[in-house]
Amino acid sequence: MKVILMQDVINLGEVGDIVEVAGGYGRNYLVPQGLAMAATAKNKRQLEQQQRLREQQIANARKAAAGLAEQLQGVTCSFTRRSAEEGRLFGSVTSMDIVEQLKEAGIELDRRRVQLEQPIRSVGEHSVSVRLPGDLTATVKVRVVAEVVESEEIDAVETEA
Repeated sequence: MKVILMQDVINLGEVGDIVEVAGGYGRNYLVPQGLAMAATAKNKRQLEQQQRLREQQIANARKAAAGLAEQLQGVTCSFTRRSAEEGRLFGSVTSMDIVEQLKEAGIELDRRRVQLEQPIRSVGEHSVSVRLPGDLTATVKVRVVAEVVESEEIDAVETEA
């Protein structure tokens, strides 16, 4: 019996593959579970149509991602944070902070796309990669500047310690 796989099946094939299976396996397991459908001419045409639509959607997503990648290449996010004398921040700059800054610049992005292994905890310029659809990545420059602390505040902190 020939079937068209609707989902990936271990040791059998991937979505869209047309495979030959035993009749009982196809009728009693694959088709009722929604893992496959019979490989009739109508179903084959339907599968080809779905594949064409899927390819078109992927191509459109890649074009949109390429445009977004161009926008992100020219963007620099600047943050001012309190820091110690060595340049270490008292807080940190997280992916949420970066996404909010990009949102202010008019770029909508999901925070999970920002590839930040650890929050930024030091003053300076950092490169952060952003994962985009279609296996594209863009790099955003993040500049962290130390906040200027008044001498009165330093004296207050020293007296508390």
